[in-house]
Parts: sequence; structure tokens; C-alpha cells
Amino acid sequence: MNKITNAQHGAVSELINAGKLLYAKGWVPATSGNFSIRLNSDNIAITVSGKDKGFLTPDDIMTINSRGEPLDNKKPSAETGLHVALYKQFPDINAILHTHSINATLISRLNDDELNLCGYELLKAFHGINTHETSLCVPIFANDQDIARLSQKVVRYLDKNPLIYGYLIAGHGLYTWGRSMQETIRHLEAFEFIFECELKLKGAR
Repeated sequence: MNKITNAQHGAVSELINAGKLLYAKGWVPATSGNFSIRLNSDNIAITVSGKDKGFLTPDDIMTINSRGEPLDNKKPSAETGLHVALYKQFPDINAILHTHSINATLISRLNDDELNLCGYELLKAFHGINTHETSLCVPIFANDQDIARLSQKVVRYLDKNPLIYGYLIAGHGLYTWGRSMQETIRHLEAFEFIFECELKLKGAR
């Protein structure tokens, strides 16, 4: 990136470190997944298309504006529109992680329109939840190669159901977000733990 700012430098480091962590956990196999960080009200740092997230370099991070348009000569992820839609919907979030774990992929195919998580102590890992005596809904959207159409479906759902922390794309993976990269990773780890619990419960029946 040309004339890199302090915010961009920090974002690049956070995205690279997130890639290493999530790759080590097996949550972004091959070149799957995409990550982003809000730089300011106008710009977003996001991973470029087709890169292995476990081996990201600064050249694998690019800047886009709030409309998803590239600000440098790089190719953004095909799913950039989903990131942009979330940042527009939630002004307080500053990081988004999209992963393709086995747990998220499987559980998205074992449920229809949504997954309700309740009674888990680890629900308290999500910002604003302070008791296990609660229920968290995770919507599931059909996979769609038309990202603009999928973004519209997501936004329509979020307009009516703003208190969610992530969503699944069937047979594809998970999107989750937070006020910082650290919080977003915490949300992701909580989702993964609870998804695994749910899968084991279903397998035991």
C-alpha cells in the first residue's frame, strides 16, 4: 500500500496475525476465508482475493472505500460486498472474520433457516451477554454466487434482527464481527466451541 498510515500498518499486522491463528486451527483451509478491519469512516483494510490466509504478507492486504471500491491496484475478495454491508449496518464494529471451518460448514447443512444456541456458559463470550440463561440466534442463508443479492438478504434480516453476532452461509462458512479484532476472534472461538458441542449432541441422538 502506498503512503501507509499508522492505522493501515496496525491493520495489516492484525490481519496477518489473525490469518496465522485461524489457519493453525484449520478454520481457513486452502485459500478460503476473508478478513477485514475498519480503518476510519471511509476506508477498510481487507485481504485480497485468492491468498492462503496462513501465509499473508503486507502485499496481500488492500484498502477499499466504504462502497467496496479498491483504492490500490489489487483485487479484493469476491465477497467484499458482504463486509461492506456489515460495516454500514453496524457503525460500532471494526473487524470482520469469514471462515470455512468444518464445524461451521457442517452445522449450516444440518439446520434450515437458523440455529438457536441456548444454555451454554460460553455464550458469555459474546459482547453484552452476561448469563448462560439466554438464547442466541444464528441465521443461515443459502449460498449464492451473486454477492449483491446475498448482501441484500443479509441486510433485510439484520434490519429486523439487529442483535446477532454472526451468520452462516449454508455449506460455506461463518461470518462474525466485533468492536475490535480481539473481540471478533473471541466471538469466533465461542461460535466454534458451541458449534462443535451442537454437532456432538446431534450425533449422539
